[in-house]
Amino acid sequence: MKIYTRGGDKGKTGIFGGKRVSKDHPRIEANGTIDELNSVIGVVRAHLSSDHEWQPILFKIQTEIMVVMSQVATPSDIRDTNQNVLDENLDKFCEECMDKMTDEMGPSETFVLPGGTVVSANLQLARAVARRAERRLWTLNKQDEVPAAVMRFINRLSDLFFTMARYEMYKAGDVEERWKDFLYKRK
Repeated sequence: MKIYTRGGDKGKTGIFGGKRVSKDHPRIEANGTIDELNSVIGVVRAHLSSDHEWQPILFKIQTEIMVVMSQVATPSDIRDTNQNVLDENLDKFCEECMDKMTDEMGPSETFVLPGGTVVSANLQLARAVARRAERRLWTLNKQDEVPAAVMRFINRLSDLFFTMARYEMYKAGDVEERWKDFLYKRK
């Protein structure tokens, strides 16, 4: 089977269930951004050693993102026919990972400039792409309901990647470049 089908040459692409939609349909925009997020996570993993403690965490996230993409590609009226079922507790998984890192390094009290190490910078990129994915999902949700577990997971991912970027800097002994204290922390 060839990778190309020529089916998209006229601006349409297939979704779960066989329907074809415009390549700029909110469903495709959302999935394209989630796919981009998964690729950025792959870049992060490529910069980590194969035995790094985050490899299994990021692998799990990547495989669950594939399930998310399958769910997003499926219109809500036929979603029950999709055999790819998302773990309803992925938001909790992300929270547990964040809590463990935050307990060790302390909470964030300032806005930080993205950068630092290559891993930290790419985690900040993943954070920003996750936020865009969430916005695209909310746009789709106005037309066709997106599963709540998907929305919670993508929302937590941006927080997790921010926390991981901070933790990477903490473990490297580097100082985050700070911009301003959080407004609610000011006296």
